[in-house]
Amino acid sequence: MSKKNHDDDVAFIKALAEMLTDNDLTELQVKREYGDADSLNVRVSRRQEVAAAAPAPVAVAAPAAAPAPTAAAPAEKAADDPADHPGAVKSPMVGTVYMQAEPGAPSFVAAGQQVNEGDTLLIIEAMKTMNHIPAPRGGTVKRILVDDGATVEYGSPLMIIE
Repeated sequence: MSKKNHDDDVAFIKALAEMLTDNDLTELQVKREYGDADSLNVRVSRRQEVAAAAPAPVAVAAPAAAPAPTAAAPAEKAADDPADHPGAVKSPMVGTVYMQAEPGAPSFVAAGQQVNEGDTLLIIEAMKTMNHIPAPRGGTVKRILVDDGATVEYGSPLMIIE
């Protein structure tokens, strides 16, 4: 029995690693329950240095080609990075975003709409579970940063509420 569980666990971990790569995720964590005192905790992650190294040559080439925009580029980057915005609502998990309760239904929220704390902003499906993401505070939805059906990672900015 122990051998069979080991083989099943290896296949399970390989499937998680494939899911990580296929969905361009950086980390995935799962707990598998076998019984009262028997479980398997798995965290699969991959390094991000490879992704960070790729844009570096592009960033170096752009300032060399156009010195004037270089001075404006840091200000644009700070203004354009929604993750740094104080009103950013970030994803609490890895999963797939759904902007409405079911296909064809109206979206939970739209840009410019007023929301109250606790209102459902969207749904993130993770491991076949639909997780309603509530508004952390009341305000106006300024920007929606994700598309319906998009895959998000933990900490990804979803929308901005001011």
